[in-house]
Amino acid sequence: MRHAAYRRGWITTRHLTCPVISVGNLTVGGTGKTPLVVWIARRLLASGHRPSILTRGYGRRRGARIIVLQPQPERAADPRTVGDEPAWLARELPEAPIIVAADRYQAGRIAEDRFQVDVHLLDDGFSHLALARDIDVVTLDSTIDLAHEALLPAGTLREPCTALARADLVVLTRVELADPAPLEAQVRGVNPRASIFHSRTKLCSLIDLPSGAVQAPEALKEKPVYSFCGLGNSEAFLSNLRSWGFSIAGYEPFRDHHVYHEAELRRLGARAQERGAEALVTTEKDAMNFPTAWSSELPIVCCATETEVTEAQAFEDALLARLRQRQDEE
Repeated sequence: MRHAAYRRGWITTRHLTCPVISVGNLTVGGTGKTPLVVWIARRLLASGHRPSILTRGYGRRRGARIIVLQPQPERAADPRTVGDEPAWLARELPEAPIIVAADRYQAGRIAEDRFQVDVHLLDDGFSHLALARDIDVVTLDSTIDLAHEALLPAGTLREPCTALARADLVVLTRVELADPAPLEAQVRGVNPRASIFHSRTKLCSLIDLPSGAVQAPEALKEKPVYSFCGLGNSEAFLSNLRSWGFSIAGYEPFRDHHVYHEAELRRLGARAQERGAEALVTTEKDAMNFPTAWSSELPIVCCATETEVTEAQAFEDALLARLRQRQDEE
């Protein structure tokens, strides 16, 4: 009904002055869309564009309706205030203004008025129909069979698979963990015009917490570790750890965007010791949700990862070509 209301003009879709690239997904969380936002933003910056990041800031405390994170070196944001994903984006993309607000149109206007941006990246925007977009990028997890997924609340689908007809570019993520061919066939059946790309998750380094000391990815290779995370697809993190050579002595999943407490981290450390683990391993996103002060019986490290698009140049060419087309139309 909501989609029909937008299609028929009963609810107005608003347009920003600068083009909008939406990066979203069809399922609830865990498909690698936010790392792809970072990947795209870095390529836009390298090509001379001035992108902004528009994000809702899911999971943040109630407070200011709009939060503006200005570009600055070594920028840090409180994840409790802005949300864990915007806090991570702020650290990874210090050159880009980040506007955190439920009203992404108003956020975009602020970015255009205050920072002279020339393109917007809409994080988690595939179903955000209130804002018009020029390019819809959709991430799909290769480890998830959409044919067997149901709509919320019975399953993880936000919309039926037919919604993929709106996608311009589709990125099949985590291809290192599953054969993407069946998912690619599903996409082709719904949307034969979309350009399809593939990406994998690369482990770059291990970061000791809370010191921030950087270790080589092989520092804990084949050593027993106890892993934990609060992600939309926590099983994918566990599979990645194994593929990176970690020996998993134990594993504990939490809900997506889980906020940790000091007693909880102590309990995890004690349980890891019982299993003979030499360290606790988690994700950068989870580390954002640690308490200000905490202690653990064992060292805790987080995995610093990045997205690698297999057809990187082709993806960038397709994206920039669509942006040039929008500029020519103006």
